[in-house]
Amino acid sequence: MAKYSKKHRLSEKSKDDAMKIARGTQKPGQTKEQTKLIAQGIQKGIEIYKKKQSEKARELDRKLNKVSVLRASHETSTEQMVETVVVKGNKLPWALLVLSWLGFVVYVVLVK
Repeated sequence: MAKYSKKHRLSEKSKDDAMKIARGTQKPGQTKEQTKLIAQGIQKGIEIYKKKQSEKARELDRKLNKVSVLRASHETSTEQMVETVVVKGNKLPWALLVLSWLGFVVYVVLVK
């Protein structure tokens, strides 16, 4: 047995709103049946509008989820790229530093 019926249940609030609008636009000499038919048409329009808005919201959620998944995968891939980059220790700067200090010490000793 299905948990939810396939029929779209109409909310009481939309029924009340539709009836208020129908009564507000009621013309003199209009029967109650005609007012009910107008209210049903308004209610159907409200339900269609709500349905479209929920579809838009679902689509937006899907897009946001895709973007967040892509962003998360991009962040992990950049973290992996950073981890794979290995900086090799270069001996040339250290050798030049030691040579310059030795040259400075030799110069100081020879000048005195």
